[in-house]
Amino acid sequence: MNLPPLVLDLAGGFCVLVSLYYLWSKSSTYWHWSNLSLLPYFLLFLSGGQWMLAGLQVTYLLFGVHGLYLWHLERRRARGEIRFNEPLWYGVTWAASLGIFAYTVAVTDFTVGWNWVQFTAVTLALVANFGTTRQWAWSWPVWIVVNAVQAVLFWQTGYWVLFALQFVLAGMSVVGWRAWRRDDARAVALA
Repeated sequence: MNLPPLVLDLAGGFCVLVSLYYLWSKSSTYWHWSNLSLLPYFLLFLSGGQWMLAGLQVTYLLFGVHGLYLWHLERRRARGEIRFNEPLWYGVTWAASLGIFAYTVAVTDFTVGWNWVQFTAVTLALVANFGTTRQWAWSWPVWIVVNAVQAVLFWQTGYWVLFALQFVLAGMSVVGWRAWRRDDARAVALA
């Protein structure tokens, strides 16, 4: 089965938009929709030879499964039900993610100038993912920068839905950043 790039682009974009709605409220449903977007995007980037972006989708799946379970553990910890080895949980995922990143860097042809833009987008996305899994508000401005870099890349590759989606995602990130900062301020006031 060979799906047209536009179909993959549309399917992934729809799932991402739904996932961000749930991310604003820190609902675990975010992880399900986010993970659902990975297959069409993986296939899209694979078919276009964007190895780092395809590898990023695998990393996102790792983060997605890990993040879903981690949010569950953190809620249970907040209720005083359990304790868990937080550095181990985060360290294992980051080690695997960095391994995937290193592999995709190794197979990417950096004599092609646009692959440096891809490298920048993927590197910043990993940083933003780290902050998102920890529910840190600073992750949102990093996502906005990722969206700006990716908009340039997707314009060049002709992924028009992804290009347009970057502006929607940047706007949604502003809303998410404000909501998470408000939550942080509320938590500090209650402490």
